[in-house]
Amino acid sequence: MPIPTRLILASAITAAAAFPAAAQNVAVTFGTNWVAQAEHGGYYQAVADGTYAACGLDVTILPGGPQVNNRALMLAGQVDFSMGGSTLDGFSAVAEGLPIITVAASFQKDPQVIVTWPGVAKTFADLAKLDKVLISDGGVLTFWAWMIQAYGFKPEQREVYTFSAAPLIANKTWGMQGYLSSEPYFFEKETGTKPDAWLIADAGYTAYSTTIETLTDTVANRPEVVQCFVDGSAIGWTNYLYGDNSAANEMIKKDNPEMTDEAIAYGIAAMKEHGIVFSGDALTMGAGAMTDARVEDFYNKMVSVGAVQEGLDWKASYTLQFVNKGVGLDRKPAE
Repeated sequence: MPIPTRLILASAITAAAAFPAAAQNVAVTFGTNWVAQAEHGGYYQAVADGTYAACGLDVTILPGGPQVNNRALMLAGQVDFSMGGSTLDGFSAVAEGLPIITVAASFQKDPQVIVTWPGVAKTFADLAKLDKVLISDGGVLTFWAWMIQAYGFKPEQREVYTFSAAPLIANKTWGMQGYLSSEPYFFEKETGTKPDAWLIADAGYTAYSTTIETLTDTVANRPEVVQCFVDGSAIGWTNYLYGDNSAANEMIKKDNPEMTDEAIAYGIAAMKEHGIVFSGDALTMGAGAMTDARVEDFYNKMVSVGAVQEGLDWKASYTLQFVNKGVGLDRKPAE
């Protein structure tokens, strides 16, 4: 279904009012870290409604996937910005000596959850009493290690998560890691029962997520491009969650034909309900907000569980130069 021209035109006029007169458009590519979905909606929105174009950028979104490494493409000079998974990616860039820096954090909360059958637990701490918890290899040294330390989970509770909900469906006293808008959605579709989804961020896991990364050289030599992309993304997220997102959703479905309107709606509702984009500092500083205190807190937590080496120059992993300016908040309705 083509994007209605009148919709794009009207949105572009609105977006243009947010920026000074744009210079000649600069071609920019943004590589995501997975296939197109609602969790990428703010970027698609800023393309669809002309927000990026209003400040001089011609943005192409390059979807990621299991066989795509857009971060590597950025290091090779083929991508200008890439989507990081979490604050940990910034730490790893410093540890590995990569010239990559985080310039914004689109998600104030990591969408990682523990999924359980409804009523199995009353608090996150109760989850430590589950018989088993399905955790992927990638989570063992990070959020699972933190859960062991902070809440008393036991290493022997862990069963390997192979990205199948079958073990959880068969065992009502188990838990399973998941992504807020993915595993709970498919669990409900398969069982007809709405599960409980326990957001690890709400339990104290303070990583930022869905970060915007670029090369340190880009920050040094093209700061106006970085500022436009960060501001445009902040406005895009506000418009996507609280405005007309139909054009952006058509773009998402074009890039990912397996995506459905139902799944997109579920993702948007989950992000809004749980404050994934707008909570904490983002409520007053705008989408993409970051603070030194928050990054330091997460750094200390990861050092304490051995996920990050003590003494790492964590301040080199990000910059606050382009965020915390309240961009887009005038478009967000009062709650």
